[in-house]
Amino acid sequence: MQPNIQFGVDYYPEHWPQSRWETDFAMMQDMGIDVVRLGEFSWFKLEPADGQFDFGWLDDVLALAAKHDIHAVLGTPTAAPPAWLIAQHPDIQPVDREGRTRYFGGRHHDCQSNPIYRDYIARFVRTYAQHFGKNPTVIGWQVDNELGNSHGGLCYCKYCQRHFQKWLREKYQTIENLNDNWGTAFWSQGYQDFSQIQAPKITVTGENPSEMLDWKECHSDLINEFHAYQAKIIRQYSPDRFITHNMMGFSPVVSYYDLGRQLDFASHDQYPSGHFLADQNSFRGDRCAAELDFIRGVKQQSFWIMEQQTTITGWEVMGRLPKPGQIPLWSMQSVAHGADAIVYFRWRSSALGTEQYWHGILPHSGIPGRAYREIRHFMRQTKPLLKEINGTVPRAKVGIVFSYPQDYAIDIQPQHPDMTYVDTLMTYYKALYRRNVAVDFIQDTADFSQYELVIAPLQYLMTPALADRYAAYVQAGGQLVLTMRTGVKEANNLCMTDAALPGKTLGQVLGLTVPEYDCLRDVDVVIDWAGQQYTGTHWADLIEPTTAEPLATYGSEFYTGTPAITKNQYGQGTAYYVGTELTDALADRLVAGLPTVAAETIATPAEVEIVHRDTAAKRYYFVLNHTGEQQNITIPAGWQAYFSDQDSGHLAPYSYQVFTEEQTN
Repeated sequence: MQPNIQFGVDYYPEHWPQSRWETDFAMMQDMGIDVVRLGEFSWFKLEPADGQFDFGWLDDVLALAAKHDIHAVLGTPTAAPPAWLIAQHPDIQPVDREGRTRYFGGRHHDCQSNPIYRDYIARFVRTYAQHFGKNPTVIGWQVDNELGNSHGGLCYCKYCQRHFQKWLREKYQTIENLNDNWGTAFWSQGYQDFSQIQAPKITVTGENPSEMLDWKECHSDLINEFHAYQAKIIRQYSPDRFITHNMMGFSPVVSYYDLGRQLDFASHDQYPSGHFLADQNSFRGDRCAAELDFIRGVKQQSFWIMEQQTTITGWEVMGRLPKPGQIPLWSMQSVAHGADAIVYFRWRSSALGTEQYWHGILPHSGIPGRAYREIRHFMRQTKPLLKEINGTVPRAKVGIVFSYPQDYAIDIQPQHPDMTYVDTLMTYYKALYRRNVAVDFIQDTADFSQYELVIAPLQYLMTPALADRYAAYVQAGGQLVLTMRTGVKEANNLCMTDAALPGKTLGQVLGLTVPEYDCLRDVDVVIDWAGQQYTGTHWADLIEPTTAEPLATYGSEFYTGTPAITKNQYGQGTAYYVGTELTDALADRLVAGLPTVAAETIATPAEVEIVHRDTAAKRYYFVLNHTGEQQNITIPAGWQAYFSDQDSGHLAPYSYQVFTEEQTN
């Protein structure tokens, strides 16, 4: 159901005089824009008073869009309930962990479990979808906006507490089962009834890690159910239009895997300047690439960018101004990693409200400038390319396991104050990125046999079924990388007690046990690898091999000489274990020795990225120069320049080139 659309903009006609709308759409058509996203924050404009709907202005906007051959994606505006609704029902507003109400005046000032709010949503979305659902200009829908992005603190109101109790009752069935799974014998935390369980507000000291894991998973389920509540209504009245949602990379609050199952395709909001390093002069191409690959992995298919950065961004303070060439370069990076359509945020810089400095294609004045010219050229140049590769993705031989429960559990108990789940995953991703090796992010329920190499960092929560799946994968010939803090806990966030780490099954697969470990606070550890010294950080597992072969050993602390990184043959495959947090140089050394990585590596200068997408007949290579200097690469025989004017192999600062190669199998 994903249409062949290439370019769009997020448009807010309600911010501008109606006399300007015709000019805007004419300019959009001239640029090559195919679609506009509308309405996702317009509840008050669409329902200015309780039950009084005013859709006429949006009818006019859609008529102008159609006149200029532009389609529309409509957003449901439930991220911004209007003041009249809050005044009538103030308990719709969320409550934070300290019991304080979060008030009207921003966005997402709503409790998603509130039954009264749900009733108002149902009425609005039903009326909205009935009116616009079959409009020929409307090709799809976006439910709400960036779900989870404004809910970092979650909501702890009485409705969320009741929802939590109901969720727990459905999961555990009996209070005795909950007590066992939460370990409530500790600190006299036992419950007699589900009604005694509170939303986990701030405590005097400490918190129950099993309860907190359930709370995070419950809230993810709640947000997904909130989305499904609206999507069901839309599909009833607009059955042949797509539904998507604009996700936010590794945002942890809601499981995008679960959300993705509701969508026809995933969408993503891509703001590269959010990933500048501290000196504000070095672009984090690896992090942007990883988030794009992750969104592709939500459904293992191509996706849309629903908000692509156009120029300088900011709310109260601003980031750096993109340099000449960076805006189209960032757009091409999105395409390279699997985006079929690029929707730019926003059409014109807003003169109103919080996002006055989150600039758009046009500045506040509405006079076209550099951003407009660069994006127009990019659209005109690449539209034929996007039509050719629509629906394609990179073919990756490497999978990195991403798990929301693992992320939640590490966040609850980080082990080391500077260690996070995503940062650890990024250590491995970056090492592959530097070698231009294609990566899929996969769930731990994925078919591992589709990959020659699976990397699964911080498999902190372990089940017998998952351990068996890893064992079967290696037994059948797979390469598996596991790391420190694997097999520490059961799925309920209680510690494993039936065997030494990393557990019976994985201990056999890896050929080792971990009887002790060291949290490296304010100290690093030396790693010796075949006579070369590297640095490990944050953590040190003290490994006792049974059948494993040491690849690297510790070179400092009292465990000098004991294994730090190991390799074990198991069945037809190989299992690697990394007992420390890798620094970049050590990660490079590790991945360079993995057979699949060595075979897939394409050497380039630092921060020159190569990504591919595949059709049945051709492979398309995207060469991206993220540096401010000219870079030169050797173009392999068989690569044909896609753009007739590109100086193949010689990349200007912040530029890209595209090549094709005939597929041979």
